[in-house]
Amino acid sequence: MAKKIVTDLDLKNKKVLVRLDFNVPMKDGKITNDNRIVAALPTIKYILENGGKVIAFSHLGKVKTKEDLISKSIRPAANRLAELLEKEVKFIPTTKGPELEAAVDALKPGEIMMFENTRFEDLDGKKESSNDPELGKYWASLGDLFVNDAFGTAHRSHASNIGIAANIGEGKTAAGFLMEKEIKFIGGAVDNPTKPLIAILGGSKVSDKIGVIENLLDKADKILVGGAMMFTFLRALGKNTGKSMVEEDKLDLAKSLLDKANGKLVLPIDTVVSKEFNNDAPHKTVSVNNIPEDQMGLDIGAATIKLFSEEISNAKTVVWNGPMGVFEMPNYAKGTIGVCEAIANLKNSTTIIGGGDSAAAAIQLGYASKFTHISTGGGASLEYLEGKELPGIVSISEK
Repeated sequence: MAKKIVTDLDLKNKKVLVRLDFNVPMKDGKITNDNRIVAALPTIKYILENGGKVIAFSHLGKVKTKEDLISKSIRPAANRLAELLEKEVKFIPTTKGPELEAAVDALKPGEIMMFENTRFEDLDGKKESSNDPELGKYWASLGDLFVNDAFGTAHRSHASNIGIAANIGEGKTAAGFLMEKEIKFIGGAVDNPTKPLIAILGGSKVSDKIGVIENLLDKADKILVGGAMMFTFLRALGKNTGKSMVEEDKLDLAKSLLDKANGKLVLPIDTVVSKEFNNDAPHKTVSVNNIPEDQMGLDIGAATIKLFSEEISNAKTVVWNGPMGVFEMPNYAKGTIGVCEAIANLKNSTTIIGGGDSAAAAIQLGYASKFTHISTGGGASLEYLEGKELPGIVSISEK
């Protein structure tokens, strides 16, 4: 059945708990990338415009020491949200207690407040991360409705998502617009894709993508493999991989996946190699059949970019997770750029980036606007692509 979304709720005069994913990168107390805050604006604005009282909250990093209570305050995110909304966001520097309760009671329709980093509750016994029953019950007691817009934590069973959902009351939990998009695009690509479906997988480890590969082998028309994980597959085929990164304990698994794929797994045919993991070191492109013993592969080569681009050109649905090389170094970013360009040039296709480094690469390279959807959740999108049920999505009320 379809999940409730925020538009299915009667918001007027209601206290609406809104779980956001404001786990943004920070340096010296300042936000270095506010994409996740910007992405949450449609849901927040909709609730405010429809007479709801927004009680916003999110985690920020992991909280292990008392010093983290200072360095990982979510106040800077609340301040940035106020700037983007162009209205006051009252910040409450605690996660429970009389001050928070009084602020909630004082809220008027169309007003918004935010309370402190939910992970502050982890300092004494991991109450948030272990879904402490009393904490979920307490947070639920603060509101009338619960809107979950934090896909980035949908794969976690925390007090701030499933704990609240379990206690807020039947039919009172809904997805925000951002969560709705993730369900629609990533869930749709896995469950009911428009064919041909091409999956592109990169990154460093086969072990990170085993579940994705196994799930997509039954659904995708082709799976293109790049990044360091390609060398584990190449070694499994008996090829010399030089000093390239290889998961020696996953060679048998890689071989079994290749056998099961029956030609659906497409491996690179050339690679850019160097003796050093260094952008300025000498490098060259070689066939995957001729990788020198003293060199490591750091990107896919031009022939592979052409091969992958041809495969992508036929796609009606594309799912991409993981860069093709060490894209942070300009000399080894060409594979990732080539894949980005091939996907960006598609017309009338659904194109999805499954979060993480590939999302960062597309944004950094200026291709973000060319994709149908860029996931806000790295780990969550991977588990969704694996076909797993995500607790944060399961806990949302059915329509």
